[in-house]
Amino acid sequence: MTGADRASYLQGLLTNDVASLQAGHGCYAAYLTAQGRMIADVYVYEIGDLMLLAVARDVKDAVLAKLDQFIFSEDVQLGDVTDTFAEVAIVGPHAADVLAPLVRAPLVGLRDGGNVRTTTAGGAAAIVTRISDLGATGYDVYVERAGVDEVIASLTGQGVPRLDAAGAEALRIESGIPLFGRDMDADTIPLEAGIESRAISFTKGCYVGQEIVIRVLHRGHGRVARKLVGLRISGDQVPVSGASIRSGERDIGHVTSAAFSPALGSPIAFGYVHRDFVEPGTAVDVGSASAEVVTLPIASESAPRPRAETPA
Repeated sequence: MTGADRASYLQGLLTNDVASLQAGHGCYAAYLTAQGRMIADVYVYEIGDLMLLAVARDVKDAVLAKLDQFIFSEDVQLGDVTDTFAEVAIVGPHAADVLAPLVRAPLVGLRDGGNVRTTTAGGAAAIVTRISDLGATGYDVYVERAGVDEVIASLTGQGVPRLDAAGAEALRIESGIPLFGRDMDADTIPLEAGIESRAISFTKGCYVGQEIVIRVLHRGHGRVARKLVGLRISGDQVPVSGASIRSGERDIGHVTSAAFSPALGSPIAFGYVHRDFVEPGTAVDVGSASAEVVTLPIASESAPRPRAETPA
C-alpha cells in the first residue's frame, strides 16, 4: 500500500493503531466487518515509502477487494506482490547471527514487528521483519523470488536445519498463536480467539467493528459464549481438526488445531469451548482421550523445546 494517506486510511479500518507506526516498525491487527466478525488478521509493516500488509493467502483477494472498495478521494494505491516475493522464516536464538550477513543488515535491535528494507548478498531485494509467532526469536524474509534459492542455499550451507510442518505447527500451538483459516474464521470475534492484547488498540479512534468489541468488553465484561483455549491431551494420538470436546456427556466445543508437543511429550491442541470451561486445569475429554485446559504459551519451566533451539 502506497500513497500519503495510507496510514490514516487503514486507521479507520483495522483494530490496531497503525497511524502511529514509524518507518521500520509494525504491528498485528484484525480487519473486521461492521458486526465485529473477522475478515482477516493482518501484519502491518511501515517500510518508509509504503506499507507491507501480510495476510493469509486464502483471503488475500477478498481483503484487496474490500480495501479498494472504500478508497474514494484518499491518496492510496494498492498492489499485490504475492507472486513477486517469496517468504522464508528463520527461527531460533541464533537466527540474527545467521541471517544478518546474508541480508547485509543489523537485526539484533529489531523489536517485534520491526522491519528493514535491504538486499541479499546476491543483490535480491528483501524486506526482513521481526516475528515471534513460533515462540522464539525469529525473522520473516520477504525476498524477490529470483533470490530465494540463494537464501535457502546460504542457510543450508551454514548448517541451518529445515523445520518440518509438524514441528512448526507444534511450536505455533505451544506459543499460543492462533492461525486464521484454522483457529479463526469469518464467524470469529477477536475476543473469542483471545488476540485482543496483540491486535486491538483500546486508545485509538474509531474503526469498523469497534462498537461490537466495546459492547462485549463493557456490557458483557469481556465474556463471550465460547473461547479458544489450549488443551493438553493424554496418550500419543493427535486429534483431528473438528474433534469433539466434551465434559461428561455434554458437548462443549471442538478442536481447531492439534500437534504432538516436544515440550510436553504429549499432544496439544487449540479448541473452542463453552465459556464455563475455560479455566486452566479444567478436565475435559477429546475424543476417547482425557485432556485439560492449559495456559498458552507453555510456561518456561516446561521441558526443553528441541525444535526451537536452532534456527530453522
